[in-house]
Amino acid sequence: MAVLSIQSHVVFGYAGNTAAVFPMQRLGREVWAINTVEFSNHTGYGAWRGKVLGAELAAELVAGIEERGVLNRAEAVLSGYLGDAAVGRAIIDAVKKVRRESPNALYCCDPVMGDVGRGFYVKPDIPDIFKNELVPLADIICPNQFELEALTGIDTAAVDNAIKAVNILHETGPSIVLVTSFKEKDGELSMLASDKKNVYKVTTPELPLGSGVAGTGDMTASVFLSRYLETRNLEKTLELCAASVFGVLHASFAAASSSSIKSNLPMELKIIDAQQELVSPSHSFRAVKIK
Repeated sequence: MAVLSIQSHVVFGYAGNTAAVFPMQRLGREVWAINTVEFSNHTGYGAWRGKVLGAELAAELVAGIEERGVLNRAEAVLSGYLGDAAVGRAIIDAVKKVRRESPNALYCCDPVMGDVGRGFYVKPDIPDIFKNELVPLADIICPNQFELEALTGIDTAAVDNAIKAVNILHETGPSIVLVTSFKEKDGELSMLASDKKNVYKVTTPELPLGSGVAGTGDMTASVFLSRYLETRNLEKTLELCAASVFGVLHASFAAASSSSIKSNLPMELKIIDAQQELVSPSHSFRAVKIK
């Protein structure tokens, strides 16, 4: 069984498919990757080369897979950064094609739009296609706290308001909502996961990563989806996902801190060096039922 992953790609560093494909493969999933953009590096560097690949190419590649008669082997579709709203419509078509051939396949949508401190960093038409078309189509969505607020219009500084926002998203279609980063107090960072019946929260120490590390949300969505396909247990999936993400981030921070080469460049994820954290995390965190 395979996951069709449609999102951005960078040659150097980790973001989009570069951050998502290997974690899923390391966890035993076959991955069919379609890149929506091809950049030299992620945009956090302030400069990059490359281009948006466009909806026509994505649609053509999906059609080619369909012609091979293998879409019935897909157990999920994962989408992330779009680059262009037209790519979102190509993803909609891809999900529909996969569901025709593999009715039990899940669609996991990471509504990449922005982040706390940075605001929106996508084209102005991207939020609307997420809110009105992609999120309602999804089985699982993985917004960060900023994106949760952008999709619902609710201030989520308090956890009760965050739960209200999650319930609003459930009403639009998704059966599972993962809030990939939720901050209540300094020194801690949480994830929230809901399946309409239960809401779980897992909290880890907050590492001093400054403005954050690119690709973390992409990696988180891929690990969560892969683990959920494996366990079909929301609580266990959340615990495993949080432990792996924290483990990779901890290893990335430790490597940057111990490096003798001082650099003003953004910190990159150490996904390859810390790959054992994906399979057997060295930390464990308990998910607490909060509703």
